[in-house]
Amino acid sequence: MEIRNRSAYYEYQIDDKYDAGIVLTGTEVKALRSGKASFNDAYCLFNGEELYVRSLHISEYERGTYNNHDPLRERKLLLNKKELRKIQAKIKEKGFTIIPLRIFFAESGKAKMQIGLARGKKLHDKRESIKQREADRELRRISK
Repeated sequence: MEIRNRSAYYEYQIDDKYDAGIVLTGTEVKALRSGKASFNDAYCLFNGEELYVRSLHISEYERGTYNNHDPLRERKLLLNKKELRKIQAKIKEKGFTIIPLRIFFAESGKAKMQIGLARGKKLHDKRESIKQREADRELRRISK
């Protein structure tokens, strides 16, 4: 099961990608396995030395009881210190932000989040992305 943030590639130019572990509760994992997550307005931020993802909506598990989770709570991301320092140094540069790209389950069964170090696109860059996508679609249609 994989959940993608499709608007991220349209809105941002991704420079680096990192795979991070994510701290979840049991009902959050079950909701993710059924594909109940939304990346609308989700972003990552540093709180001291730790990285958190904010505004990631994971719907409540339908069979959950009073132990169900808060859908919009902050979730901690797990990276090693070297990667965290590298990301933190890049963030201090002008125009960089950290955005979640996708959530997937590793072979070990653990939930992971791919985050991207990104720069916002200008309007003309977005138009270029649309032209490229339409050209690729046209080529695929002709080759069939």
